[in-house]
Amino acid sequence: MKNLFRTVTLFFGSAGLLFSASTVAQAQDKTPKYSNEFLNIGVGARALGMGKVQVSLAQDATAGYWNPAGLLSQKAKYDAVLMHSELFSGIVKNDYAAFSMPLDDQSAIGISAVRVGVDDIADTRDLINEFGYIDYSKIRYFSVADYGVLLSYARKIGNVEGLKFGANAKIIYRNIGEFADAWGFGIDAGVQYDKGNWRLGLMARDITTTYNSWSINADELKPTPGAPLDDIPTNRTEITLPTFVLGVGRLVKLPGEFTALAAVDLEITTDGQRNTLVSSKLVSVDPRAGLEIGYKNVAYLRGGVSNVQQIQSFTGSEQWKVQPSLGVGVALSGLRLDVALSQLAIEKLGGRTQTNNIIVSLGYGIK
Repeated sequence: MKNLFRTVTLFFGSAGLLFSASTVAQAQDKTPKYSNEFLNIGVGARALGMGKVQVSLAQDATAGYWNPAGLLSQKAKYDAVLMHSELFSGIVKNDYAAFSMPLDDQSAIGISAVRVGVDDIADTRDLINEFGYIDYSKIRYFSVADYGVLLSYARKIGNVEGLKFGANAKIIYRNIGEFADAWGFGIDAGVQYDKGNWRLGLMARDITTTYNSWSINADELKPTPGAPLDDIPTNRTEITLPTFVLGVGRLVKLPGEFTALAAVDLEITTDGQRNTLVSSKLVSVDPRAGLEIGYKNVAYLRGGVSNVQQIQSFTGSEQWKVQPSLGVGVALSGLRLDVALSQLAIEKLGGRTQTNNIIVSLGYGIK
């Protein structure tokens, strides 16, 4: 346990030195909230069905995204996952692919790719020709998309059984048609510790801060004739501040070959005050909880709650709301099919509830 204490202390201490309270306060004045937020949507229908509670639980190729230390716990020698989901009635496409494998008994590697984008956006600035007539052939279409590639490495630590460490090198590319694009780079780090039926995890995203360098094509940003002239943005660097996620889970055996896996994550952001359950100018804390009921390690039923927010209604009253999610999964002969239903908005508009988000992911492990 001495080695465990030293490792956890070193991890927390390093993070604290890299990002002290005074550094956070200064950085918040220069950085936007929700930078690179497309990487916080989540991946894998199992995780999204459990309310994004995965930091202590991830143990397949998706661990490269949630906590790279979990790559050492995957049951198959080679593991791959594909996912597709559509947000806001199909306007936003969210695609994900991952692969992982062990290097030896002590280490493993993985690669993950994420794309979140809106395609076929109409550019109608030239819709009216020089004679004042509508010319539909002048309409151009472009996409706005964010890409992320994570290169993951995990390794067991010392002689402490169940203790694992992992890290990601993260490459980001963001594109707004021909108008602007950005390249970014950052590092994530995480640890997991399994003891009996207990699972503990800590993930530090953007631990060194992640930098996106934007390049603006001013020539393409010409205004619509007759429209007010807006300021054209200039090249700039965008900084993503660290986020820490602390997770704990426990597996319980139930009668009749059933199991129950319950877990809680606490996401701690440092980019300023957010609308979360615990909110301050320095840090904000967003709790999440998830439950998975399994039968013979073949069939699974999942549920979770996340995104606790205080919502103001049209009448001016404020109330706390949560984002619920449900999911099911089947695992047979190395093949895993998971489906999740995540309710993005739970407010009713015009007597109708907002559209839900359906996530489907397919995983396959080769022994």
